[in-house]
Amino acid sequence: MNMDHVYNKRDPRSIEAYAQQLIGKTFNDVIEYAVENKIAQETRVKFYGNKARKGGLGNLLEELYFGYKANSDQEADFAEAGVELKATPYEYTKKGKLRAGERLVITMIGYDAPFEQDFYKSHLWNKIRLILLVYYWRNKQLKNNLLYKIGYVKLFRPSETDLMIIRQDYEIIKEKIISGRAHELSESDTMYLGACTKGATAVKSTVPQYYNKNIPARKRAFCFKNSYMTFVLNHYISGKDLDTESIVSDKHLLESTTFDLCIEQQIAQYIGMSDKELCEKFGREYNKNKAQWVNLTYKMLGIKSNKAEEFEKANIVVKSIRIEQNGKIRENMSFPPFLFKNFVKENFEESEVYRYFDETRFFFVIWKKDGEVYRVLDSQLWNMPAQDLEYIVRDGWERIQRVIENGVQFNKKETVKGIVVTNSLPKKGDNPIIHIRPHAKKSAYRLLDGTVIGDVEKDANELPNGEFMTTQSFWINNSYILKQLKCLK
Repeated sequence: MNMDHVYNKRDPRSIEAYAQQLIGKTFNDVIEYAVENKIAQETRVKFYGNKARKGGLGNLLEELYFGYKANSDQEADFAEAGVELKATPYEYTKKGKLRAGERLVITMIGYDAPFEQDFYKSHLWNKIRLILLVYYWRNKQLKNNLLYKIGYVKLFRPSETDLMIIRQDYEIIKEKIISGRAHELSESDTMYLGACTKGATAVKSTVPQYYNKNIPARKRAFCFKNSYMTFVLNHYISGKDLDTESIVSDKHLLESTTFDLCIEQQIAQYIGMSDKELCEKFGREYNKNKAQWVNLTYKMLGIKSNKAEEFEKANIVVKSIRIEQNGKIRENMSFPPFLFKNFVKENFEESEVYRYFDETRFFFVIWKKDGEVYRVLDSQLWNMPAQDLEYIVRDGWERIQRVIENGVQFNKKETVKGIVVTNSLPKKGDNPIIHIRPHAKKSAYRLLDGTVIGDVEKDANELPNGEFMTTQSFWINNSYILKQLKCLK
């Protein structure tokens, strides 16, 4: 590994070639090569290996490998070449697939001065027009992050089509900020470019808004979303051929309209058609299983499979909303089950519920029951408003957590079918947005008084006080989803 900092600072390819010598090396290797003195090595290990120090691994590469002082300048790291350096982790899923370890934080969004109107004159553009991506494997079995091995190094710039969507994302973020609504920003507002939170908690990370002195807003940074970076990693960096299809095949279409309007207009062609008619049109079996309506959505969008490139990049989840003849909907949106003892240790902003709604957009395709069939009524892209998440969902989540932490109260009642157990957990009607309910086929309990009901090992998990109750999961109220549908307003 060449540690003489021999590269042309004006030439992106020279910088890339020099950086590619890092492939297969650990961050500890870089320290050992760069620093001969053992005592100095130990000092740098403590300094750069501090996991609480954000950006420590990237700073290590900047200072010890490339030989320049880390800074927070608005210019690109290699200003003469217009190249920004970003060290970012990747992981493997349980199925062995590559995924980005986190979103790629690019640069802070400033609230203390007028917002940069022109995207191509912004400091964001300086940071993203050409990025040297250094991907390292975040192997969580290793206790020391300096032992993480660098797996991929490559120059990256967003494609022309991606850049059109990123510019649209920038305008969405800009519009909220200059209208004094920075406090309403959410990462799920946009497609690929997000406005992610910075700071430990909402309370500790709020700052005044330039455009609205009365309401503070959470500190945020521009970022490429985790879903976007996963696509970049798999498709561009590692060179894998992903089995996805593009909804917008003509990039010029995005010059005159937004992606949101593109897909809504695509569905609009089929308004009034029944699910049965659409199955016949697209040569699909009419079987009325849940997957049918989601699959028909992709067909209407011109996608043969259920893998739309833009949806995967943007973390957009397709949801079919079926309105019954009584005006109600069937769907309560569910989450995976959780373990009680882990749940009480979480804080809301690091919870699965918070992360999911902060990062996920939904594409609702709305169907209306008409006799034996459902007809296409409308479609819309939706994400949970920041205020709903930060206040209403937080309140419901924390109330549930308090009850579990302080001890769930149980009441037993004898019935003809046996003992029925009720509990003191908040019910569906106690919060307008979220509730919890059993995520098991059958009830199961092991109480302190010796009562045992059902298959405890299979269908229950342990509470903080040692009792066991039926495994639960979070659900989003169907009544809340119904209120979000524009076509019913």
